[in-house]
Amino acid sequence: MTGEYNFGSSHSSGSEQFDLVIVGGGMVGLALAVDIASRDDCAQLKIALVEATDLNPPTAVEDNLFDPRVVALSDQSRQLLVALGVWSDIAQQRACPYVAMHVWDAEGTGSIDFHCDDLHADSLGTIVENSVIVAALRRRVASFANIILMTGARVTDITLMDEQPNISDHEGQSWNLLSLDLSGTAMSIKGRLIVAADGARSQLRDLAALPVREWDYGHTAIVTTVKTQQPHQFSCWQRFTQDGPIALLPLANTHAHGSLDGSNGHYCSLVWSAATPLSEVLMAQDDAEFCAALGSAFEHRLGKIVEVAARHAIPLRQRHAVDYVCPGLALVGDAAHTIHPLAGQGVNLGFYDVAALADEIGRACKRHLPLSDYSILRRYQRARKSHNLSAMLIMEGFKRLFGADDPAIRWLRNSGMSFMNKQTFLKKQLSKIASGQAAL
Repeated sequence: MTGEYNFGSSHSSGSEQFDLVIVGGGMVGLALAVDIASRDDCAQLKIALVEATDLNPPTAVEDNLFDPRVVALSDQSRQLLVALGVWSDIAQQRACPYVAMHVWDAEGTGSIDFHCDDLHADSLGTIVENSVIVAALRRRVASFANIILMTGARVTDITLMDEQPNISDHEGQSWNLLSLDLSGTAMSIKGRLIVAADGARSQLRDLAALPVREWDYGHTAIVTTVKTQQPHQFSCWQRFTQDGPIALLPLANTHAHGSLDGSNGHYCSLVWSAATPLSEVLMAQDDAEFCAALGSAFEHRLGKIVEVAARHAIPLRQRHAVDYVCPGLALVGDAAHTIHPLAGQGVNLGFYDVAALADEIGRACKRHLPLSDYSILRRYQRARKSHNLSAMLIMEGFKRLFGADDPAIRWLRNSGMSFMNKQTFLKKQLSKIASGQAAL
């Protein structure tokens, strides 16, 4: 049974050895551990899951009290969670399918609407709180005897196999060495392969000196939960302004359990991406002032903003690792790439990374290849890098297009949105991208 790490004899006799070490116990790291452990060909692997925090996710959700951090899961990501055996757990806690998306330009009359009926589907995607997904994956991790969960373990150093080839076993196979601070006690573990799933500010990526291309958007995302006067109609609402996009994403309270019950459809997750000077003004306002400002900025599409929970400001930067891999180490999720949140694609790209890397590790186990074989990592990078880069370029293009103040560009984008809204085939293709049925 998986549990908190116990030094046991390994502390006195040397570094504990694992086939795979995953650093980062968020959604992506947990999903990767479960995906690999679930595969018959990988059942013999010994997996360490290292998480810096020692806090456990909540065991149950509370009515009308929402995690301010939510994800817009594509259908492809939801199917991954189904395959991992956690979706029913998530749905029983709280998940909100959305059936439509309404997008419009603040600087004109252009708009476009998507509906799941266009795809003959039940929904376009699902809004789920981060903590709900993490809790379900944690419970799933606990069912595997070959996963060791180490919480409160902070990485202090890493020595990769190409840096010190003499770290090897009696068979001559190389190891990577990870130094940890476990609740104030120094220790180290060895791994055939180490995966960095430790987020946008990945310490492992920095310690391995993997270069990153990054730039500041000059925007800050204000995230919180709001209650609206009118029901959200199980739709995602997004208004593009010159200062950045404003998105209201539908939430369902506990009683609905994800069903399309309009009686509880007044809570939304807000992601307001604002130019940093404006965000500072908004964060300094009291709740009543903020609700009034948001209602006005959103053109009161859902009536007045009745309530707002605690607000959180997150500076936005785009990052993309030049290489996702080096001998002994792979980056996944935000450690490899972060994009603007305007399309909610970030976590979906991370889950697609999980599926691709797990497939390569499963392939290696089936062919009896050591996880230190660099071909595994090269194949993973080829499978994911171009797709992630394409998604980043498209999102950057949208940001620049809707942030432009040139009258000709404003006319062009408004005309383009109105034209697209009337083109059934083209709009259907965009709907497929939004729902994860087609790649970006």
